[in-house]
Amino acid sequence: MDAKEKAVLDVLKKEGKPMRPGDVAEKAGLDKAAVAKIIDKLKKEGKVASPKRCFYAPV
Repeated sequence: MDAKEKAVLDVLKKEGKPMRPGDVAEKAGLDKAAVAKIIDKLKKEGKVASPKRCFYAPV
């Protein structure tokens, strides 16, 4: 896991509620498109789930 992936996961865990990729990007200080790709990768790895459409939370 690289630093950006860790930052995205840390933001999701810290917030404690499902978040949109744009909100995660803002809090992590990363590009929105990059965050969307990272979330997609983490979702495939089973580290992130989508409890409702366009919202993501750590597993």
